[in-house]
Amino acid sequence: MRVLKRFNEFLVTVGSWGTILFMVVIATVIPYEVIGRYVFQKMSMWSGEVSTYSLVWASMLGGAVGLKKGYMISMEAVLDAVPPALVRILKGVSYFCALFFFGAMFGYGLFQTIYNARQTSPAIGLVMSFPYAALPTGFFIMFFLTMEEFLVSLGLGPKKGGAR
Repeated sequence: MRVLKRFNEFLVTVGSWGTILFMVVIATVIPYEVIGRYVFQKMSMWSGEVSTYSLVWASMLGGAVGLKKGYMISMEAVLDAVPPALVRILKGVSYFCALFFFGAMFGYGLFQTIYNARQTSPAIGLVMSFPYAALPTGFFIMFFLTMEEFLVSLGLGPKKGGAR
């Protein structure tokens, strides 16, 4: 479990820095694009693609980091309304469904990444595997973060109160 926890800490760190990087790219390219279009009446061909692909990466990495930080939707009202034994079952089913979904999306994203390896973007000629790789990357991180939470919910993680 310690190995999984450290691995997930590494994934969250990489995801956080990746999100920051792609948000900086977006925050730089979009104003450049707007100024070019409305002030100079000349728009560069590459800026739309760069901002779109950066948004895809920022969304997937940010979603994974948000999952770890607890920013995702939950149904706490339902869990508060049922007996504790049922809460444990519902959480287990929820984790299982999430793991299945993230695993399936990882596989589909990997398929799309490989399938689009020969396709290039029209403006900058970027191999389309790069934007598509955001899908398996984000879902890979989400899968392992959810796996850690699932194992903790089963009592396989560190005990509360700091004891290991």
